[in-house]
Amino acid sequence: MKTLTLDVEYDCDFDLFGLVSSSREHTLAWTLNRLLHLRLVKQQDLIYDLLTRGRLVISNYMHATEHFTLRLLRNRSVDPSPLKKPFLAPDIKEYDYLLQVSNGSGPLAAEALLSCLTALPEVQLVSQFDPNDLKFKENLLF
Repeated sequence: MKTLTLDVEYDCDFDLFGLVSSSREHTLAWTLNRLLHLRLVKQQDLIYDLLTRGRLVISNYMHATEHFTLRLLRNRSVDPSPLKKPFLAPDIKEYDYLLQVSNGSGPLAAEALLSCLTALPEVQLVSQFDPNDLKFKENLLF
């Protein structure tokens, strides 16, 4: 019997930053609000049910306007999980938080945002990633 597989290619058209920070998520959101003049608001947690393997519960903050969207996501599951890698993006599990920016311009353009985030005392390390290069990029599509 011939087996058919469905190969789906996703095009991620957003900037993705990984942040290493020992701060709590609400403290980091408050700091980003002050620095970038945003209003990141806690949203309902994202829940990924992975059938028999377990589930991921990801903390989610969002600021959206008609021009751009910015999300602050915790990379590790909030709830205890039986998964070996309970991360939203297991490829970059070294990073505590992910910052996803769609249609960023001005102070939210990739280069400007990277320099602002690097200057924050709450953030130890910031890196920019191409989401299309990540193995689990479909986890980042909402």
